Amino acid sequence: MALVDLANPTRFMSLARAILPWATGLCVLLFAIGLYMTFFVAPEDYQQGDTVRIMYIHVPAAWLSMMCYSVMALSSLGTLVWKHPLADVSAKAAAPLGAAFTFMALITGSLWGKPMWGTYWVWDARLTSVLVLFIMYLGLMALWRTMDDPIRAGKAAAVLTLAGVINLPIIKFSVDWWNTLHQPASVIRMDGPTIHPDLLWPLMVMAAAFTLLFLVLHAHAMINEILRRRVRALRMRAAAVRPAGASAATPVAAE
Repeated sequence: MALVDLANPTRFMSLARAILPWATGLCVLLFAIGLYMTFFVAPEDYQQGDTVRIMYIHVPAAWLSMMCYSVMALSSLGTLVWKHPLADVSAKAAAPLGAAFTFMALITGSLWGKPMWGTYWVWDARLTSVLVLFIMYLGLMALWRTMDDPIRAGKAAAVLTLAGVINLPIIKFSVDWWNTLHQPASVIRMDGPTIHPDLLWPLMVMAAAFTLLFLVLHAHAMINEILRRRVRALRMRAAAVRPAGASAATPVAAE
């Protein structure tokens, strides 16, 4: 199937429904393997002890918080530049997921920070920029709710989303640009990971599981949004053909 075929909502839903059961099963399997490796295979850290196991939730959630926004940014380009009919559907579907992953990253980071730093929160560059990302997600979700027309809402949200992309490099490089309590990157580095393989492999499995979870939930959310818009279109069509003065409960005679 050509990529352009996925612009058709019906074809997209058909393909998604065929793939989703397999993707869901693989996601469950990866989480089972990842959690087993997290609690029974990965060793304790020589400094952090068992608290290092928070990393296997915190780090994938933090990665997904940025990945979700990247998906929204690409979808926003699709809305404004390529006029793809499903682009704004993708962006709207990704926003709540991004907010959830960002919130999870903030909470697990605070729980991890307490034994390491002695406090749940510090206003350093990394934590503050991630908090800004969470607020941006909430703002975009609110913007979609304030407009009845999904097309107008999608275009407005696309502009705001692209304006907020500048926060992503700030999050990524904040530990390099400023003096922060947050540790620098130890996995995605030009000179390779600095984390021990016994800790790295469980982290990679959990990252794959979280990524697949996002893809599964995103596809479900897109299908729900397409159906929601179809219901809205049917209601507007029914209202347009209803005789003047007829109530909403009055049936329209069949032609």
